[in-house]
Amino acid sequence: MNAVQRHHLRIAWWMILPCTVGLLCFRLFPILASFLISFSDWNIIGIPKFVGLDNYVEALTSPLGVKVLLNTVQYAAVYVPLATILGFSLALLVDTGIRGVVFFRTLYFLPFITATVAVAISWKWMFATRFGILNAFLSWLHLSDPIAWLSNPNVALFSVTVVMVWKDTGFYMVLFLAGLQTIDRTLIEAAKLDGANRFAIVKDIILPQLAPMTFFVVLIAMINSAKTFEATISLTNGGPNNASTTLGYAIYQNAFVHFDMGLASAQSWVLCLVVGGISLLHYRLQQRKS
Repeated sequence: MNAVQRHHLRIAWWMILPCTVGLLCFRLFPILASFLISFSDWNIIGIPKFVGLDNYVEALTSPLGVKVLLNTVQYAAVYVPLATILGFSLALLVDTGIRGVVFFRTLYFLPFITATVAVAISWKWMFATRFGILNAFLSWLHLSDPIAWLSNPNVALFSVTVVMVWKDTGFYMVLFLAGLQTIDRTLIEAAKLDGANRFAIVKDIILPQLAPMTFFVVLIAMINSAKTFEATISLTNGGPNNASTTLGYAIYQNAFVHFDMGLASAQSWVLCLVVGGISLLHYRLQQRKS
């Protein structure tokens, strides 16, 4: 390496130094610190006390910890299929070449780029038990008595899920639209000439060729479902009686409300392992399919 090359190398290192320092200070160090804190009992002010795996045991086996994990699974079980199916359906709808397709794409994508808190406040008004639009509509149809959408333990988590499905569906629609653009249109035209209906085209041509994108969308949806937070705190605050508390919200509660940083860090690493496991599973399935 000559003098000019060494000079260019030094310049390159100086150029990336700010980003490297930021990465070390604000990403890698907090990650390492949270891992160490997860094995301690620490309330931010005092000195951390080493407790071994107690925080992980509490996060995974205590009644509240188990309830939080089950809530997260229930949330994902509704959110992932609903958001995926609706996103795919909207992508098919706006990919048909109808008039005003740009307007509809923008309309369906708009909730995703709207602040989650603003979306939640709007839905909270619609969910209101006495004066909400939903209960007014149900009463007008004589289908049900007023439902306490956000204060009934049996429906609070479902209500939060519906809000997030409505908000995120436009994002998954865009991903599916990107996948639809890669499909060879001559195959669809040939199928139409052979008399195939729309359902057969979707089942036999579009879905098989969209398999990689579908895997990706499901992966993103599962990751998003594991770390939901803003809608929960805006709509229900995790209530009633922790009925809508998921893992992401429980981490916030333990860290910044109860100041149990050890338990919060342990739950954060549980969440990290869940997301990592989902990603690894997705990778393995993709490898096997290819």
